[in-house]
Amino acid sequence: MSRRALRRLRGEQRGQEPLEPGALQFVFRDDDDTEEEGPKRGSGGRRPGAAGKEGVQVNNRFELINIEDLENDSVVNGERSDCALADTVAPENKGEARCADPEPKQDGDVATAAPPEQENGMEDIDRILERIEDSSGFSRPGPPPLSSRRHVLYVEHRHLNPDTELKRYFGARAILGEQRPRQRQRVYPKCTWLTNPKSTWPRYSKPGLSMRLLESKKGLSFFAFEHSEEYQQAQHKFLVAVESMEPNNIVVLLQTSPYHVDSLLQLSDACRFQEDQEMARDLIERALYSLECAFHPLFSLTSGTCRLDYRRPENRSFYLALYKQMNFLEKRGCPRTALEYCKLILSLEPDEDPLCMLLLIDHLALRARNYEYLIRLFQEWEAHRNLSQLPNFAFSVPLAYFLLSQQTDLPPNELSSTREKASLLIQQALTMFPGVLMPLLEYCSVRPDSAVSSHRFFGPDAEISQPPALSQLVSLYLGRSHFLWKEPATMSWLEENVRQVLQAVDTGDPTVEACESRRKVLYQRAPRNIHRHVILSEIKEAVAALPPDVTTQSVMGFDPLPPLDTIYSYVRPERLSPVSHGNTVALFFRSLLPNYTMEGERPEEGMAGGLNRNQGLNRLMLAVRDMMANFHFNDLEAPREDNPEGEGDWD
Repeated sequence: MSRRALRRLRGEQRGQEPLEPGALQFVFRDDDDTEEEGPKRGSGGRRPGAAGKEGVQVNNRFELINIEDLENDSVVNGERSDCALADTVAPENKGEARCADPEPKQDGDVATAAPPEQENGMEDIDRILERIEDSSGFSRPGPPPLSSRRHVLYVEHRHLNPDTELKRYFGARAILGEQRPRQRQRVYPKCTWLTNPKSTWPRYSKPGLSMRLLESKKGLSFFAFEHSEEYQQAQHKFLVAVESMEPNNIVVLLQTSPYHVDSLLQLSDACRFQEDQEMARDLIERALYSLECAFHPLFSLTSGTCRLDYRRPENRSFYLALYKQMNFLEKRGCPRTALEYCKLILSLEPDEDPLCMLLLIDHLALRARNYEYLIRLFQEWEAHRNLSQLPNFAFSVPLAYFLLSQQTDLPPNELSSTREKASLLIQQALTMFPGVLMPLLEYCSVRPDSAVSSHRFFGPDAEISQPPALSQLVSLYLGRSHFLWKEPATMSWLEENVRQVLQAVDTGDPTVEACESRRKVLYQRAPRNIHRHVILSEIKEAVAALPPDVTTQSVMGFDPLPPLDTIYSYVRPERLSPVSHGNTVALFFRSLLPNYTMEGERPEEGMAGGLNRNQGLNRLMLAVRDMMANFHFNDLEAPREDNPEGEGDWD
């Protein structure tokens, strides 16, 4: 084990060891003295880092940069490490185990290296650490274990970079080979965790986006993004551009405000619909860079204790940018990185979960083969979040247990207990959600046994009788995660447990009836955050199951289904169009072509319609010609002279 690993296990930070008085002794010698001292260093020419414990003697103070003994515990004649570990292993005998201080060295002395036989006689570090863990009533110094030290939503910085995952698949040379020359030419002032700024991006200047700390209570910090007056003007222009239904207007806005976040998000969706995935992803990364440059100094991506209220419109852009980037990462083949983004989104507001990331985090954990994390999340949150009542968790957690039991590096007794836990949970899931089985087998192209397909519990009635909200959750889970069940070993295990459930149903198990009554009560109507998640997921089966009151609304890509209790920090000014006070002909032309402007009207500043008025007029004339060509007049019988009022029936 290296000294760096030992330092991490003992909880020491690099460069934070206490230095005793006189620990650094600078000795400046002339060239003649150096030549005289040269033979004393031996043929190997030891570095300054080999100095004694009480002082580090150097000729040049800049050599301290490379001294490793200032970062690690120095080993002088095999004494310091043994004593330090002895203090750790046997605290009750601390007085006996503490080493005596050696005699202070003179300025001209140079410490000699430890003899090889003493270094080989040092006690093995791994065995010492095992002894520390096994000792009763004494915990290892330093940070606590990972399970107790880190929050379940703790985000690791290195896993936010997709290159970390890609290097594990393809090697560092294949991933970083083309990036290193580009990084030398980078002139961006700030390094970020979420994205790597590109030289092709416009030069960054603060767009007027900032973040402030609202309050801190109960160990949580609440933040909010803020828009300056300049940014608010850009936001108003963006809303006008969206209402025009013309993507070119957003492009014109980005020419003047290249880091306006909502414009980047909306234009990214337009590029994605046109199959330009590379440009769509680049725009999302630019939006994340703009947002991260506005972070408050106390805002942390990893701690899991920073909150952003989704009810504030300024905060929603960060949620949506993270979600879209997560989708791109998953499609790129980086599920481990996408899982970290999912944890980050969930940590911003875990109680409300505005984007309903709990419907997705299990899928990403299984794809990343991080089964232990999914099991831990289920165990810690089941008591207060009832995760087992969500079909995705009800089926993904037993699948994680089963896949974990397939690993051969576990002890035999642990393998059997994990397999039993998986079977118990999947039987509970099949009993609670019987309408999942038949569509799942259909997705996997598996023909069920006649005893299963003809049974009343798993038959067509199971899918038809479930509430609409539950059908929506089932469609979302199957449309996203059905391929995880296609393995032959997984299907065989599922078949065994389906037969066990059928036996319980035939014997009249009271659990079956209790689950049926619970389904009718719990899934009356899905909340708004689930509808928002379905819209963002773009899974056809789930979108088709949305209720009519959601599908009839106008959904904007930059703010899908905003909360009903939105907290506005500023209000958009009312747009009074000059045409609304004009004549009927102007209103008629505006209804045909929204970009049409009457002579004398001043177009919106920065809008594409004001830059190319002739193009708008040509489109207007074409629309008028098409309208006139489709007009048909019916010949009506003229009224008789003796009936000037024209009374009578129409033919």
